[in-house]
Amino acid sequence: MPPLTQYTWLTEAGGAPPAREQLAAAIAPPAGARRVPLAPGSFGAWLRGLPLLPADAPVLLFNGETKPNQSAHHRVVDIDVGDRDLQQCADAVMRLRVEYQWAADQRRAIAFKLTDGTPWDFASYLAGTRLKLVGKKAQRVPGSPRPATRETLRGYMRTLFTYAGTASIAAELPRRELAALAAGDVLVQGGFPGHAVLVLDIAEDDRGARYFLLGQSYMPAQQFHVLKNPGDPALSPWYRADALAAGAMTPEWGPFTDRDLRRFRDG
Repeated sequence: MPPLTQYTWLTEAGGAPPAREQLAAAIAPPAGARRVPLAPGSFGAWLRGLPLLPADAPVLLFNGETKPNQSAHHRVVDIDVGDRDLQQCADAVMRLRVEYQWAADQRRAIAFKLTDGTPWDFASYLAGTRLKLVGKKAQRVPGSPRPATRETLRGYMRTLFTYAGTASIAAELPRRELAALAAGDVLVQGGFPGHAVLVLDIAEDDRGARYFLLGQSYMPAQQFHVLKNPGDPALSPWYRADALAAGAMTPEWGPFTDRDLRRFRDG
């Protein structure tokens, strides 16, 4: 698994990362199945090493309050949610993708489209580009360059979370066939609101049956967490991949189907 130093928000304030159980060590594959091989350095391999809070940790909202529904999560990922109601479902998916690209030194690849279609890339943000709203349309305007720091990255993400969401990633990300389901894929239903969840890991048994883990944030903004499987408590937190053909319910949204499956372009 990637070392905890790959999860750079853990060391943002300086010092060594805290001791944390990582996702693949904490969540065993289903009985009779094994995790599928992943390319070292890939987004999927990075997700497999996500640091988790202790097993009894509750999901907290952005304001520090406890989420009313504590029955949806299996484990909570140790990643901050910020102090604004911004890092909701699609935002958390984009956050993890951006954090991976930052850690993998793929910073020029950090780019999304906003809900109105305006491109919003980190390289332009570093060069000083700002957004100006003209009616309901965002316009990119020049400004002073910014340093390539974690603080700058957070500024980029705050703007991204404000002006992008489920509708934009559903429109931007290409569809993926169910047979090619992989860690790092996204299940998304675009809308106002819509919902998006991230495929965190994949396992397979000797018969070729495939299983996956899901993670989400939700509304209001809250800590990112590994979801339980309400439709099959014996298999939970894993889901059967073939369930997406008919529709799979998550604890707080659904059903998701294979028509909702998207992938990042280099995933």
